[in-house]
Amino acid sequence: MSLTGKWVEFIYNTATGDMEHKIIYAPIGAFLFLTFVCIFLIASVKVDQWLGLPLIFNWSLNWLISVPIILAGLFLMLYAIFHFVKVKGTPVPLFPPPVLVCSGPYKYSRNPMLTGVFIQLFGLGIFLNSISLCFVFTPLFILANFWELKNVEEPELEKRLGQEYIEYKEKTPMFFPSFKNNNYIEQ
Repeated sequence: MSLTGKWVEFIYNTATGDMEHKIIYAPIGAFLFLTFVCIFLIASVKVDQWLGLPLIFNWSLNWLISVPIILAGLFLMLYAIFHFVKVKGTPVPLFPPPVLVCSGPYKYSRNPMLTGVFIQLFGLGIFLNSISLCFVFTPLFILANFWELKNVEEPELEKRLGQEYIEYKEKTPMFFPSFKNNNYIEQ
């Protein structure tokens, strides 16, 4: 079995296992994700300094543009988390909701929490005057998450939630919502 396959099995076994393991592993998973985000933030600022990249905007304009973007991303992320907590789950794949969540922002996107994080990273790029965070590291972060979702989380969700998730996945975009037709509607 490949390393990715082992990781899928570990997440599945933890997600469907006893509460003791979930309580141990979920904070570790959250910590690793936050560490990953911080590495991207720090690396982008260092790359900007190393390359001597110019500022995006002047300081007062940074605030005016970045704060609403950061707040919008934060709102989306928290709204998505609320829908997980409502059914007794967490955003961490090791302690997920026991059922498929397709309410609120999940009607329009399979991963609105991550979409919120992406928006926040872009806003932080403007706030920090980091060209590389806006245009290099945020897209790289999106690609890294896309790879992880396609190769680890989605296979685990298919295994745990079955046909219901497969149908939801076919009708609902991964990150960026489509407000047209083809959205998954709760039955």
